[in-house]
Amino acid sequence: MINYPSSKLPDIGTSIFTVMSALANEQQAINLSQGFPDFNCPAPLIDLVSRYMRKGFNQYAPMAGVPKLRENISTKTEKVYGYRPDPDTEVTVTSGATEALNAAITAVVKSGDEVVILEPCYDAYVPVIRLCGGVPIFVSLALPDFHVDWDQVKRRISSRTSLIILNTPHNPTGAVLSKQDMDTLANLIEGTDILVISDEVYEHMVFDGQQHYSVLQHPQLRKRSFVISSFGKTYHTTGWKVGYTVAPAVLTAELRKMHQFITFCTPTPLQMALADFMEEETHYRNLPDFYQAKRDFFNEQLKGSRFEIVPSAGTYFQLAKYDKISDEYDLDFAKRLTRQAGVATIPVSAFYHDKSDHKYLRFCFAKSEDTLQAAAAKLVQL
Repeated sequence: MINYPSSKLPDIGTSIFTVMSALANEQQAINLSQGFPDFNCPAPLIDLVSRYMRKGFNQYAPMAGVPKLRENISTKTEKVYGYRPDPDTEVTVTSGATEALNAAITAVVKSGDEVVILEPCYDAYVPVIRLCGGVPIFVSLALPDFHVDWDQVKRRISSRTSLIILNTPHNPTGAVLSKQDMDTLANLIEGTDILVISDEVYEHMVFDGQQHYSVLQHPQLRKRSFVISSFGKTYHTTGWKVGYTVAPAVLTAELRKMHQFITFCTPTPLQMALADFMEEETHYRNLPDFYQAKRDFFNEQLKGSRFEIVPSAGTYFQLAKYDKISDEYDLDFAKRLTRQAGVATIPVSAFYHDKSDHKYLRFCFAKSEDTLQAAAAKLVQL
């Protein structure tokens, strides 16, 4: 009889994204749950990958990323945020933003450290903190608009706080942090050694004339921050798993120590293709209008429904409150919706450590108009 070791994460099961996508496939439901487009990435980008594969770029890339890609990331960062990171010492290409998060958290969180997390939050943060021996300190975003209550954040900071994790634009709520928010945070942690991870993977999806304000634009914050971005979100290539991190040289050096033993490097032909393609700014400059049109179309289709909807300010997710339809726990309602109505969503309780239920579902609108229209037609009947 083998005595297997006890689980390091005994309370962690299969991700809600996997669960709901599997249920959607089983029920042949329209999948508005997991955050991926149902349309393809730009054809020229595919051609570039193929070209580099045929040219023999099929071996290991440099651990930190292909030099041309890091250089172009630096150039783009300067164009968009007015700050040029050193491509050799401050930019690292990773196998997706989730790997970047893992590497950043692992690089700086030590046993007993406290990490402030604003929830609802992406489910990859907490397990890594716990595996490092850190202690998650949860601060709930304030309803109904999911803004940060900075007084509450201040109360939760202690002498053991080593890190604060931000996410803007915010998954799952679509909320967007302002320059005022960043100023408040900077003042709050001035004179401390607290670091920041800013998860900005939806940076090019901010709507209604608003602008994404990056930590990289804030001189006081960027010198203590990892900023994480995603090519997958920007170029409709979530399956490629290519992201990157910008951080001061001393933090980048520590992140790379983790990165080299997690994935070491990211596929070479993908990096080469992205390096070329990102030189044309049109795609990412047009992304806010592209996704706002999808948000508006989906919300217009839902006007006859009993869902309560406040248009998302960012990301490609839309929250919908369903308390006028059912008083079920959101996970139960989401599963029933998938089975009976044929539309899969994500229950927002999955983004809270204590599974708090405020009767919200998250819909992904990174879909074709046909898909969104078909889903809405089912939802308005509830």
